[in-house]
Amino acid sequence: MTSQLTRRRFLQVSAAMSAGAGLAAWPSSSAHAVAGTTKPLYRIDVAEYSLHRMLNQGTLDPLDYGPFCRDKFDVDAVEYWNGPFLDKATDTKYMDEMKKRSDDAGVKSLLIMIDSEGNLGDPDAAKRKQAVQNHHKWVDAARRMGCHSIRVNARSAGSFEEQQKLAADGLAELAKYASGANLDVIVENHGGLSSNGAWLAGVIKKVDMKNCGTLPDFGNFDDYDRYKGVEEMMPFAKAVSAKSYGFDAQGNETQIDYLRMMKIVTGAGYHGYVGIEWEGGRPGEVEGVLLTKRLLERVRDELTAAG
Repeated sequence: MTSQLTRRRFLQVSAAMSAGAGLAAWPSSSAHAVAGTTKPLYRIDVAEYSLHRMLNQGTLDPLDYGPFCRDKFDVDAVEYWNGPFLDKATDTKYMDEMKKRSDDAGVKSLLIMIDSEGNLGDPDAAKRKQAVQNHHKWVDAARRMGCHSIRVNARSAGSFEEQQKLAADGLAELAKYASGANLDVIVENHGGLSSNGAWLAGVIKKVDMKNCGTLPDFGNFDDYDRYKGVEEMMPFAKAVSAKSYGFDAQGNETQIDYLRMMKIVTGAGYHGYVGIEWEGGRPGEVEGVLLTKRLLERVRDELTAAG
């Protein structure tokens, strides 16, 4: 165990040094706790899309994603993305093996991000119904994996109000199915009107079901104010996505004020997992995740110290 931890530390420091001299000097505090307790202000996990290039190139087997994150990033939880195993939702042997490898590595399976299964707010009622049904198998797979949620999209067409109504209809139908599996359905701001915080908050209010909420992503806001958008979605958040694109020499994200963003997140009373989603080009994927993790740790230290 000692040699393994040393190797992890070496990888983290090496990645930090490659991005900027100031980063490697940051202290790694073990006192990430809510005042007066030993409970962390928030926990950190890794979203699978962060490594999509490695997965697409075949240098990382999706089955090994959990153990890989444990070894490289020293995290105890991950978020899956269905892209690398799009045809495996009903393959119980495959899903069981994925869960086993993560479990054996001491990694929790938090959620599966679902893409390419149709528009839950499609104006065509038949297509909307089919999209809902297409997601059923992922609800079943997520339950088998021990996840708490599936992340979905709320794409639609029409006016602001029409899209709210259509998206709410599809989400409500899916949430009804997911409630039987004791699973949450959470929506990410992911383009179109879903990247409007007020619109998405309104959709969740229309659904009005305990197991339907949001997954605020720090990116994906187009021209909408990202801080306002996250604040509008946080009352319904059941997970949070820490998007990152690049870092300066001091280890700060170049497009997003992480301290400001995490004040919004924790100020809303959220103290669960925050998922790293690296989407930059340079440095590489492993280094990008490590830099994001160290930034989240530094911000957590600052917020904890501030009380």
